[in-house]
Amino acid sequence: MVEGVLIDWGGVLTTGLQEAIDEWIVADRIDGARYRDVMRELIRHAYEGAADGENTIHALERGEISAAEFERGLATRLLTVDGVPPLADGLLSRMFAGFRPVESMNEMLRRARAAGVKTCLVSNSWANDYPRDDWDALFDAVVISGEVRMRKPEPRIFHHALGLLDLAPDQCVFVDDIEANVVAAQSLGLHGLHHHTPSVTITQLEALTGHRLGDGIA
Repeated sequence: MVEGVLIDWGGVLTTGLQEAIDEWIVADRIDGARYRDVMRELIRHAYEGAADGENTIHALERGEISAAEFERGLATRLLTVDGVPPLADGLLSRMFAGFRPVESMNEMLRRARAAGVKTCLVSNSWANDYPRDDWDALFDAVVISGEVRMRKPEPRIFHHALGLLDLAPDQCVFVDDIEANVVAAQSLGLHGLHHHTPSVTITQLEALTGHRLGDGIA
């Protein structure tokens, strides 16, 4: 049975990224089509690779550039529906303000820990603030990319998290909503779950851990 759960934050323990972005686009009057074109290329480059290698998302996630520097660069590429660039200062905080906790997933972690399963957050940060008030009840360890200067899907961030839990790869499962990150974890010997819905993920984790972790709620 699995003895450790490594898990992503945004889109797994929270509502989805697209919901947060849609909320921000309305609030900041962003040209949605232009935003999608810009981000599609940045994300493709960051997670699928490109001939010219690194990009600013890699640097941001590792904490090699500041939020302010990334915000200035992104703001110059975006437009509002009024035809002007959005305010750069605080852009990332506004983008992610719409994340809401998914209680069934957070309760799953509390139950897992109560059953003796070790838990570790492994999150790629865009220099955004995290609501950490209840993290002592959720996690045995926390790995934030910008704080450890590593990012998913780099092998070293998974090895770092495993070391904090003092567990081997085959003793752990990694949960993420980005398939490339799950594939990377699986290549290192971890069990991998590509998260889509809380109910399915919790059921899969129950099978892997041998513990009741949910109430059948979505």
